[in-house]
Amino acid sequence: MANRFQDYISPTKISYLDGKPTTIHLRKCRIVTQQIANRKEWIFEHGLITIGSLDDNNLVINDETVSRYHAQIIQTEDSYVIRDLDSTNGTWINQVRIKEAYLSPGCLLRFGEAEFIFQPLDEEVAVVPSNEEKFGDIIGGNVKMREIYGILEKIAPTNATVVIEGETGTGKEVIAHTLHKMSLRSKKPFVVFDCGAVPESLIESELFGHEKGSFTGAIMTRQGLFELAQGGTIFLDELGELSLELQPKLLRVLEQREVRRVGAAKAIPVDVRVIAATNRKLEEEVRNNRFREDLFYRLSVVRIFLPPLRDRIDDLPLLVKHFLKNSSFNRDANANLKLRSISREALNAMTSYTWPGNVRELLNVVERACSLADGDCIELGDLPEHIASCHTPSAPSQTALPAATATPVEPAPESTEIAAPQAQPQAVDLNKTFKEAKEEWLANFEGEYIRALLEKNNYNISQASRESDIDRKYFRKLMKKYGIVNPNNSDSNDLDDE
Repeated sequence: MANRFQDYISPTKISYLDGKPTTIHLRKCRIVTQQIANRKEWIFEHGLITIGSLDDNNLVINDETVSRYHAQIIQTEDSYVIRDLDSTNGTWINQVRIKEAYLSPGCLLRFGEAEFIFQPLDEEVAVVPSNEEKFGDIIGGNVKMREIYGILEKIAPTNATVVIEGETGTGKEVIAHTLHKMSLRSKKPFVVFDCGAVPESLIESELFGHEKGSFTGAIMTRQGLFELAQGGTIFLDELGELSLELQPKLLRVLEQREVRRVGAAKAIPVDVRVIAATNRKLEEEVRNNRFREDLFYRLSVVRIFLPPLRDRIDDLPLLVKHFLKNSSFNRDANANLKLRSISREALNAMTSYTWPGNVRELLNVVERACSLADGDCIELGDLPEHIASCHTPSAPSQTALPAATATPVEPAPESTEIAAPQAQPQAVDLNKTFKEAKEEWLANFEGEYIRALLEKNNYNISQASRESDIDRKYFRKLMKKYGIVNPNNSDSNDLDDE
């Protein structure tokens, strides 16, 4: 019966073209009052819509013929199902009283004496890469990450089930938490469950709860995590570790939007968004009969593939800067920053390393460096030997960042930009005094810094001065001091005002 609805009800999903997401189909439905006068309408993205006279329902009907909890509408994979909750005056579809039935577009719903029109909606939106270098708690300006931001921006406000795939340490839980924070459920619980950290015999009780006396040791009734996440989000980490015996029970929760505690006779409705993550390739697990195909397709409403750090190594300076600026391990007793930069040699070694532990490993390395560093800069010697040995001063690694970006990172609170490149180290003239040698080095640095920053910004002085936090007039004075001219002549949109 469900197949007849596929033509006009599409699940919230991403359409792929050549492996890249192009559009997202968002599932919604609209319920409209039948009366033309004072007509009202409600649009829902919920997987479960509760209807009744009490204020904690999704659709509250102030009518004495409507029960406190009258009915519920459940969004399944390709249809909507309405279920009467033993109401006093019944639930009706097109003048036929029902207990449970599929909803068709434009059908007449009646709860007691209150009448409504039901209409499924299918909104298709384009996905384009974001222009930002972060999204919520997620950091990265690589195009692969910005494509993910474009997807997250569209699906965060919905109730779409999401599966996040990627290697260990790529930040799957950060993605899940960001989705929750930016959803309409943000004020409700965010519950995390690691499917690989709990003994298999206890997983069912942890997820769905149990009744007193249902098994040895069950000395009291206990709510499961799905109940505790009511109205919010449950994050199922390491989903691929879930046993084949438990997978049908999870599938039932996703389809029926209800849980049955261990030892209970009656199911409990739940309104929970499910986000899952795995470092396994689920399609391969399905082929090898280690993961149920029906559960795979039910979960894969939206699939997000997180790239490993080695495939977005250009994000490493941005990540290091973020960790130095925001991590508590880089603060002293007075909450001041301990380390403020990273040397070119250390950054070269880090960008030449393959990072099998991904962002999590990078965070641990930065924390270690903050504990070992003597000054306010991460030096090559502060890195673990297996990373420091990747430094190749004479022949930089092909994965190393270009000279314009592989430079010291200054996480000062007033600045949000990575510093432009320093001048290359030069021989020290010992025939000069310390002061003379220092002034000469600083002069070389200033000239190289201004020139590199202008080249980076296509000789737009206003943009370059903002990025360097230098007054624009003083910036022009430095250009004149070091004989820096605009190769684009007076055609620049920034050089025609003086």
